[in-house]
Amino acid sequence: MARTIALIAHDNKKDEMVNFALKHQPLLSRYHLIATGNTGKRIKDATKLAIEIVASGSWGGDAQIAARVVAGEIIAVIFLIDPLSVQLHEPDIRLLLRICNLHQVPLATNLGTAEAIADSFAQSLVAHLIFNPISGSGNGNQDLAFIKQTLEPHLHLEVHLTSPDIDPRELADQAIAQDADLIIASGGDGTISAVAGAVIGTEIPLGVIPRGTANAFSMALGITQQINQLRRACEIILAGKIRTIDAAICNNLPLILLAGIGYEAETIEKADREAKNRWGSLAYIMAGWRQLDEQQLFEAEIEIGGEVRTFQAGAITIANAAPPTSVLAQGIGEVIVDDGLLDITIATVDNKLQGVTTILSMLGAALIRTNAELANVVHLRSPKVKISANPKQKVVLDGEIIGNTPLEIECLPQSLRVFAPVTQTKNDKQ
Repeated sequence: MARTIALIAHDNKKDEMVNFALKHQPLLSRYHLIATGNTGKRIKDATKLAIEIVASGSWGGDAQIAARVVAGEIIAVIFLIDPLSVQLHEPDIRLLLRICNLHQVPLATNLGTAEAIADSFAQSLVAHLIFNPISGSGNGNQDLAFIKQTLEPHLHLEVHLTSPDIDPRELADQAIAQDADLIIASGGDGTISAVAGAVIGTEIPLGVIPRGTANAFSMALGITQQINQLRRACEIILAGKIRTIDAAICNNLPLILLAGIGYEAETIEKADREAKNRWGSLAYIMAGWRQLDEQQLFEAEIEIGGEVRTFQAGAITIANAAPPTSVLAQGIGEVIVDDGLLDITIATVDNKLQGVTTILSMLGAALIRTNAELANVVHLRSPKVKISANPKQKVVLDGEIIGNTPLEIECLPQSLRVFAPVTQTKNDKQ
């Protein structure tokens, strides 16, 4: 079901339609509106509503709208008819009555039934789905069809597709401007991070339907699972359970997962799209194994609370949220998503054997949520951090390379509302 309402009125009912639109302008502004020629022009002149205008009723505008009903693009038709003095040139209700009955689309023919539709929609949730069709290795068209089939009986769903020319954040900004009740991001961590960047600091909850290679953010929040992943993510959204978690800003860009300097950034860059399509998450492991041979130590200056400390490092990770599989973020065995602090992990690795040993130890600590206490790993926690490196190092932010050091990251406590299972963390137990 699309998010479009059709408006038609016989000549003697156009004033009533204009008054109806004026009365319900805030509600109607949340939907895409389509209207026959003269009716649409009257409403557009009297209100601030954006309206798609088709042909006038006498020239087949009602047939155009009927075709859109058949295509599944319209959720309701309001056709104010004049039962006593309809003119020969005006559209006949019978075509739309038949089509709406066949396709189970509400049809109002007077102000009373129009008000009933308005009241019903006032209590309905409008969701904007921002969908990256090329994420992951699955079939994007099949994924989208499944998501729509699952969500549309319960939500008024507006679908936006990303492309190389359309930034997910721009689509999210548009959804916010249209008073979305919730915004859903479907794609990889990069897509989800971009959409979250627009939602941070608002009261609009974010739905996450993971379809990327790593899906680290959804994994960190307990959304991802191997079986029926799309169905589970949709069910979590429909269940309506919301967690309020931290987010962060890194060099004026949104951060919901982590930033990696050195080893992790080089690994992400080596795992290109072709490798990810072919091997999935294994592509990161293969790239990381190769990078262990090439990674060089660098000098890092880390400023926390006005104090500057210097480290010899091979990798630095600054995490807001991270699943156990993001091993280089697991300085204390668990990253807490709602404590108002960033987890900063500095690792020094002199050779490949030490690198493998360190990674395995940190993974074990993450799985059992205990501090690994490794001699070559330093863990710090702070709401804000500045980092520079000599020589300059690549930086990866939520799975995307954003440039080089230096960087500045600040935690934004309790700034992001996400549909997610409610799980107990170490912070909850204290």
